[in-house]
Amino acid sequence: TGELLWQLVVPRLKSGKVNDWETLGILSSAKIEGKYVYLVTSRCEVICLDINGQADGNDGPFQDEGKYFNKDLGVAPAKVGPKDADIVWVYDMMDELGVFPHNASNSSPLIIGDLVYVCTSNGQDWTHVNVPSPLSPSFIALNKKTGKLAGEDDAGIGSRLFHGQWTSLSTGKVNGKDLLFAGGGDGWLYALNAQPEKKDDSDFLKTVWKFDANLPEYRKVKYPMAEGPSEINATPVFYKNRVYVAVGQDPEHGEGVGRLVCIDPTKTGDITGKGLIWDYKNIHRSISTVSIDPDTGLLFVGDFSGFVHCLDAETGKVYWTHDMKAHMWGSTMVADGKVYVGDEDGDLVVLAATKEKKVLSECNLGAPVYSTPVIANGVL
Repeated sequence: TGELLWQLVVPRLKSGKVNDWETLGILSSAKIEGKYVYLVTSRCEVICLDINGQADGNDGPFQDEGKYFNKDLGVAPAKVGPKDADIVWVYDMMDELGVFPHNASNSSPLIIGDLVYVCTSNGQDWTHVNVPSPLSPSFIALNKKTGKLAGEDDAGIGSRLFHGQWTSLSTGKVNGKDLLFAGGGDGWLYALNAQPEKKDDSDFLKTVWKFDANLPEYRKVKYPMAEGPSEINATPVFYKNRVYVAVGQDPEHGEGVGRLVCIDPTKTGDITGKGLIWDYKNIHRSISTVSIDPDTGLLFVGDFSGFVHCLDAETGKVYWTHDMKAHMWGSTMVADGKVYVGDEDGDLVVLAATKEKKVLSECNLGAPVYSTPVIANGVL
């Protein structure tokens, strides 16, 4: 019916746009499991909510929703009503881990078993040359029931950050083990063990392999120049024992060279010289995640310059490109033999998921499309 059931109000950080950009809000897609909703807030928190909101009472252990809704505003706690969110627990990555998010926190949570995984969005400060918290982790695991820290990555990316980190993690079972795939703010693709391992007094998500997603010639050019290296902001995709991801930068840096890679995830160590199955260089910087049609084996990906690319997921063969004629922030979505994609001009385009390019429909939504189309129950 479209009736509002409840809403979560997240107050802005006092530090301002260096951590919490003024025209942005919550950028995380929620992960739903049973009666719980998990997301990363604009305050660099991982938060767990009751899917029923306050309608069935204020379930614990968190009881201070009124204080949370008005946090940092210098006013009395808000009055909590039946249309408000019911917070189960909150994990503040800035307070607990010393994380310094650059402009935004937007990782979408991943759940495996009893653990929820996110990227911390640790990055540079306003100078764009200094990382205030180089020792803070880039990826963490929390107990999904309690919100307690269960593990952090051992990759040490903080000292090598280009700018910020806005990837989300994905997973796949490789050689019988659950691995995490994560794009680093240093332009490397990482595979981490999903099960934390204890070392001294800490628990770590150990690096199984890493792959430099930038070409050597990109690394010779100063960041963020158009011909230089990029970080990975897209979500890596695991499909048929391969991992796919493209490199890209903060959209405010403009357009530049990109690269889409297909990686063999069965390797270990630094697999830069031996893990590549194929790569595609005729793509610009991209912050978009690939989509793959399981019926045809076709891969679709957008780049920030506004081109949609269709490739064979197995071989990397290019079948066609389509110029949207506007920047693309979201990703392609494949369903029912069709590719759905939107752009910054507000155009929503539907293409056939075939080896021959065919535009099925175009319409303008009257406002920019920054998100990825979502399809459920026959509805777009």
